Amino acid sequence: MKLSIACADLLAQLGTVARVASTRSAVQALSGVQLIAEGGTAELRATDMEVGLRVPLPATVERDGTVVLPARLMLDVARSLPGGDAVLELRPSEQDVEVTSGSATFHIRTLRSEDFPPFPEPGGDSVVTVPGAAFVETINKVARSASRDETRPILTGILVSASGSELRMVATDSYRLSVKETRLEAALPGDFEANVPARALQELARIAQQAEASELTVSVRENQIVFEVAGTVLSSRLIDGQFPNYRQLLPESYEHELTLAGTELAGVVRRISLMAQKNAPLRLAFAEGELTVSAQTPDVGEASESLPVPFAGEPFEIGFNPEFLRDGLESVEAGDLILKLISPLRPGLIEAADASGFLYLIMPIRLNV
Repeated sequence: MKLSIACADLLAQLGTVARVASTRSAVQALSGVQLIAEGGTAELRATDMEVGLRVPLPATVERDGTVVLPARLMLDVARSLPGGDAVLELRPSEQDVEVTSGSATFHIRTLRSEDFPPFPEPGGDSVVTVPGAAFVETINKVARSASRDETRPILTGILVSASGSELRMVATDSYRLSVKETRLEAALPGDFEANVPARALQELARIAQQAEASELTVSVRENQIVFEVAGTVLSSRLIDGQFPNYRQLLPESYEHELTLAGTELAGVVRRISLMAQKNAPLRLAFAEGELTVSAQTPDVGEASESLPVPFAGEPFEIGFNPEFLRDGLESVEAGDLILKLISPLRPGLIEAADASGFLYLIMPIRLNV
């Protein structure tokens, strides 16, 4: 194998693909990036056995071949190259790849190619093309609510469903729930529903945004999903098990429904959260026409700030995890929001006032009086 490539292109594509290379596997090849040169084209591949990524490499191929190289080391080498073009050549007898650029030369030992797994091909029976911007926006709205607790794998995913002219994504970690329903300009030619690891979708969103992709294709199989966007292919296993029925988690009615300036409330919450440390809750005290946000952490300090709100009725105080509340408010982004509350011990709901289809349910924290 021998190819030449602009150093900038090598660094950019390695930076993308190396993100999914495994850092914990006992199989050394999974910590590597596979370089394939075949039929005049080249591509890079990496996987941690949950997410797989294939990116094209705009190189001039002189000899075909396949090698697996340490991903992190290759990325560091690419960063350090002096610029211009680089030549990569496999030296089979030395079991390494020679990387030359300018007067710099590196010899990098290869990893066992036979330990690197095959990748699924895009396409199949169920292939749906979806608008790129709408798909990315929907991911970014809900991804923060997905659990990071690997002992509850079902909750580490995002339930993605698409049919007709609607795209819906749902994520929950059992403390908060995000739902985003996006209306599409044109009806989809097919439909699918899958629980996709949040990490895979966040990686996909990053790639699609960088490429400014107008659309992406989705291929769903029995236990796998494959996305293709701007020449890059991301594959992921699907999460087994029944995703919670999110509709059952949403209260049917609320005692209070307040329309608030989202940016203003988010700013207050962000400031006062500085004093909610060591698992201290953020307190929201509602009184006639006023909301006071406060926090207190022993040995650290306390803070409070009030703002006018259209509240009427018996005063009450409710506590929330400051990070979770901030995430919900920031997900609305701009404009007004609707805050729906029942009581200090029942969940609250944040909803975009512009009917954009975004809901954020958050469980309260029991307050010590």
